[in-house]
Parts: sequence; structure tokens; C-alpha cells
Amino acid sequence: MEWPGSLDEYQKLVTRMNTPRVVIDNKVSPSTTLVKLHSARKHGVLLEAIQALSDLNLSITKAYISSDASWFMDVFHLTDHLSDKLSDDPHLLSLIHHSLLSAATSDHLSHPIPPPPLPNTSLTALELTAGDRPGLLSDLFAVLTDLDCSIAAVKTWTFNGCMASLLFIHNVDFDQNPTKLNIIITRLRHVINGDVQPTSTAVSHSDRRLHQLLLPEQPSQSTPATVSVTIQNLVKRDYSVINIQCHDRPKLLFDVVCVLTDMNYVVFHGTVNTDGDKAHQEFYVRSSDGKIIGTEEEKDRVVKNLRTGIERRAEKGLRLEICAEDRHGLLADVTRVLRENGLSITMAEVRMEEKVVKSVFYVDDVAGCNLVNDKVIEMVKERMGNGSLKVGEVVKKTLGRRKVEEDGGGGGGGVGLVYLGSFVRRNLYNLGLIRSCS
Repeated sequence: MEWPGSLDEYQKLVTRMNTPRVVIDNKVSPSTTLVKLHSARKHGVLLEAIQALSDLNLSITKAYISSDASWFMDVFHLTDHLSDKLSDDPHLLSLIHHSLLSAATSDHLSHPIPPPPLPNTSLTALELTAGDRPGLLSDLFAVLTDLDCSIAAVKTWTFNGCMASLLFIHNVDFDQNPTKLNIIITRLRHVINGDVQPTSTAVSHSDRRLHQLLLPEQPSQSTPATVSVTIQNLVKRDYSVINIQCHDRPKLLFDVVCVLTDMNYVVFHGTVNTDGDKAHQEFYVRSSDGKIIGTEEEKDRVVKNLRTGIERRAEKGLRLEICAEDRHGLLADVTRVLRENGLSITMAEVRMEEKVVKSVFYVDDVAGCNLVNDKVIEMVKERMGNGSLKVGEVVKKTLGRRKVEEDGGGGGGGVGLVYLGSFVRRNLYNLGLIRSCS
């Protein structure tokens, strides 16, 4: 039997639906920028897209996720890190377009961890895991200073008495001294009393890798009551429905989808809404082999991992944002001041850019009372020398958004952290594919 010529149009439609497309609309909403992503459906593409937007320091205030056997469609409502609508800057819009297309066409879920290697300079990446303790990061920087290591970047999370860190150092004299890397690893293992492993500079995204390094640890027993995770099964539809309600914060959606992806669950449909400092997320998922979350034991595991993933990145303590000209021992000096004044670093991110150290530390006193006096701030400024120090408000041990509201130093230079049928109809309406969801 010969098919009519309309088959060509059908093939064109299938090809068009499976060809990644990005549409950016800055006029439809007065408060957000609307971005639509159309692509072929494959495991991990949702995480790649959200990761790309997070890396651009954009916030997702609303999202609609819908997919079929072969296609996938996302709608994101975006704001900048100050919760303002994006400007019509062609460079920014082009960057969003290119980043999402790259995410949709990526053949794997790994990207080089920033920062990229400098010209003619290679990097060595190390993964560190250990039990957390006061002064741990100070001791780590002291060892690196003693060994004359040139630091390119550091990212550290602490959670539930555990520490995970990604460290990048320049291979300045490794060729002339082939044993130096082994000496560094041995010294670091001794000082942190934990594990240090060399890894590729092209391993998975840094935040995702930190989640993975901390995932084996036991979930916190003090998960805030404001984090609600429930799971229901729609057996006839072969979906498990995950509902999450908690305080909103930057990169919340990334952390949730990261946990689900690493647990081998695929999001087929979903909605994300924020209302002030509250977030509500709903996902229709199946495991990668097409099954729902069938047992109570597996439900408990998913709930615990999601709660832990949400809490793990919650910023705790006082935010110190430092920008200063690099010098030998700068990070060791700054963190030593914090340690000597009874302060612990709960989270840290350090980057070296053109001989300038840009870093963010969240610090807390050992008792967890968030007591950081002005004397400590002045001592940190003194150790920094020429540079700027921004002091943010204290972030309690909750999951709400925070704002930097006090400038404790001079100048700028800051571092730039239901029923299924109705559900699908509502998604298609939000995507603009039908005129009514009723």
C-alpha cells in the first residue's frame, strides 16, 4: 500500500518536533522572561536545561514540563538574581539561547567544571570528603600554601557533620616534580582525616558532583518541618506523582531534579510555582526502566533523598563576599582569622580570575548562634589588604531567600548562588498549544 503525499508533511512535523528549538519571549509577561525549549526526549535533558540556566545565575519562578514518547517541551519563567525581569540585552538572550541548545543536544550529562583552564595551563582536580569540624578549611588552605600550590578554584559544602569539596590547582611544576601531586594528596588526606581522590576536570557539573559526594551520608534528622515531600501513585497511568512544598531559594529546582536524575527517575510532566518565599513543585515520574515507585521502602528512600537534597544547599550563617588581589597565603590568612575567632565555614566558593581572588564564605559560630562581631570583620579586612568585603545578612537555618543588604567594605568587585488528563491539558494550555484548559 502506498501512502499519500501527506506523509512528507508528517515526517517534516516529526523532524521539527525532534529538532531542538529555543524561543525567548520578553513581552508576554510584565515580571518575567518566558523561555520555551523544544527537544527530543532523553534522560537527563531536563537537568541539563535547568543546569544551564542556573549557571547563568537566573532564577526560575515558574516552569511547565511536558513530554511524550519522543518529544519534550519546557516552559520557564525567568528572572535575574535580584528577582527582576531580564533585560533585552542581545548578548544575554543569545547566551541563554546557545546554552539551552547545547543542553538539548548534549550526548552526556557531564560538563567541564568551571573555571576552564587558562591558556597553556592545565588543571588538576581533586575530590575531598571528610567529617566536618571547625577550622577544617583553614587547615586545608594552610597545607596548600605550605606546598606552594596555585589554586584555581575551590567549592565546598558541609552538611550533617560531613564535608565535600572540589579543589582545582594549576599544574605549575608537576612536570619537573612528578611526585608533587602524590605529596599534596598525602598531606591533604592527613590534615582532613578523610579521602582525597584525583578526578577529571571534565567530570559532572560541580554542584551535581557535590550532591553525589554527600549522597551516601545519612539524611539529616533535623529536616525543617517546612519541607514537605509526598508521593502518590497513579497506577492506571503508570506515574508516581511527587509533590514538594518548601521555602523557595536559588537553585532549588536544580537540586530537586538532580536528586531525581541521579536516582534514575525520569520526569515526564511537571509544574513549578513560587509565591513569595514559598515553592510548590509537582512531578510525574517513572524510573528509567518505566516503573513507578512501587514499594513503601523505595518511597521512603526517595522522600529522604529529596529532603536531604533540598536542605543540603541551604545557606547557613553570615555571608562574607571577598574580592582581593591574590598573594601567597591570602586564603590561609583569611580563614585562619575566622577559625581563631571560633567561626566555622559552612559553605565556600573560591575562584581565581586574572590574579584576583573572588570568594564567598558562609560562616557560623561553633554553637550555631550566628554571632559574628564587628571585630572579626575588621580583622578579615586587615588580612585581605587592598580589596573589598561585602557582608550579607545572617541566614538562619531555613530555606528562604536571602539578600545582601549591608556593605561592610569599600567599592564593588563582588562575586557574581490530580487527574492526569486535566494536568496535561493545563500544561498544553500553558505552553500555548491549546486555547483553553477547561
